[in-house]
Amino acid sequence: MAGDITEAGELYSPFVGLVYMFNLIVGTGALTMPKAFAQAGWLISLILLIFLAFMSYVTTTFVVEAMAAANAQLRWKKREKEEDADLSDGSDNDGPTPSGYDRSEIQPILSVQHRGLSDPFEIAERVEMGQMASMFFNKVGVNLFYLCIIIYLYGDLAIYATAVPLSLVQVTCFSVNGSCGTHAGERNDTDPCWGSIRRIDAYRIYLVVFTVFLGPFTFFNVQKTKYLQILTSLMRWIAFIIMIVVALVRIGEGKGAGHPPLAQFSGIRNLFGVCVYSFMCQHSLPSLITPVSRKKHLTGLVLVDYILVLSFYSLLCFTAIFCFSSGALMDMYTLNFGTCSPFVPPVIGYFLGLFPVFTISTNFPIIAVTLRNNWKTLFHREGGTYPWLVDRIVFPLITLVPPIIVAFCTNHLEILVSVTGAYAGNGIQYVIPAFLVFCSRKDSALVYGPELGNKHLSPFRQSGWVWFVLFWALTCFIYVTANIILTDVNL
Repeated sequence: MAGDITEAGELYSPFVGLVYMFNLIVGTGALTMPKAFAQAGWLISLILLIFLAFMSYVTTTFVVEAMAAANAQLRWKKREKEEDADLSDGSDNDGPTPSGYDRSEIQPILSVQHRGLSDPFEIAERVEMGQMASMFFNKVGVNLFYLCIIIYLYGDLAIYATAVPLSLVQVTCFSVNGSCGTHAGERNDTDPCWGSIRRIDAYRIYLVVFTVFLGPFTFFNVQKTKYLQILTSLMRWIAFIIMIVVALVRIGEGKGAGHPPLAQFSGIRNLFGVCVYSFMCQHSLPSLITPVSRKKHLTGLVLVDYILVLSFYSLLCFTAIFCFSSGALMDMYTLNFGTCSPFVPPVIGYFLGLFPVFTISTNFPIIAVTLRNNWKTLFHREGGTYPWLVDRIVFPLITLVPPIIVAFCTNHLEILVSVTGAYAGNGIQYVIPAFLVFCSRKDSALVYGPELGNKHLSPFRQSGWVWFVLFWALTCFIYVTANIILTDVNL
């Protein structure tokens, strides 16, 4: 995510790209959605879910368009360098020659458009969001971009560091009042876990163990292998299918305990943040879209993916809120199917309780290394290097310590997800794509004229859509902040 330019790598078909994108979007955030759905009411939740899916689709098309514009700019600058090299080899003229996009201002537009490039906007090179920010934003904009990414990744790490101990506590704490029936709500942190050890104590013990085992990876370079990705994806889908089927069976048998309200506006704040977090994919689009072999109908492919994700989220949430009472739904939906659940076999209960532990534990080091590298990029100066102590100790520590402290102070997973989505997620999903497409259109128009040849133009190409996205982002920021302040005042 720290933004580099590479070739597309091994290509895959549009269908495989659709599957990869579906897997990317549907992650940990989906597990926190049912409780937020129940708290806001099923009708208002459905309306907001559909609207946020649409807004995420709009900004996804913005990023795809900016990727195409970035590829065009790279090709243009590469050709200019080649021509400058030819001129320097074959001419004795010592006068300065214009280069890069500056030369477009003294050349006819048609000469720019017919220079041997069949399609300069073809997405053939992977240009990450950090590199696009460097290409289209000024220095202040680039720094703000990296700060937003860093805050989001801190939120990610805090969510992961909370989810794993929370799952382990639910699986391993056996107490008299630990029933997981459909009418049981969140366990009280002061409830006993093992004898005199309370649940909150057990949670913090597991957090320390989690930090000791996974924290050291922050000091090294790690990456997720292809086979590990396949295994974690397989486990995730088995878990989702089991939860949906079990909930459907109980509802069909007339044993559903859920009676969700139609609308409850006090729950919108959490629902908004959770939904934004759950539709997050914009920061990973370059790695996902570039290797697709046939990009002719790319926007249509993305639209199909969003429809499928929206349908899946709706199915997951509606089966959850009608199977469990609102008070019974836990921060992480898998915890409702724990080992002491009366309607799933113990083996399935252990699997559902522990699968987030495995999948999240494999992701934590990757996210931590990504955050560490973004810190390095933010403070990097051309030609400069970091001292060994700063590079190998300071950066890993400022990456690891803050999210662990947050996880130590709170185990309310839904709040962490909603705040991360409502603030940093708001910036990544709405603000950054809007500014990227706005600035890339200005740069492309300078070289290729007002009638752009970009075949990957967003269907929402009118400038009014950009301003609408920015207005929506600002409105959401104000609403969530005001809601938090008013809630705290009332408390």
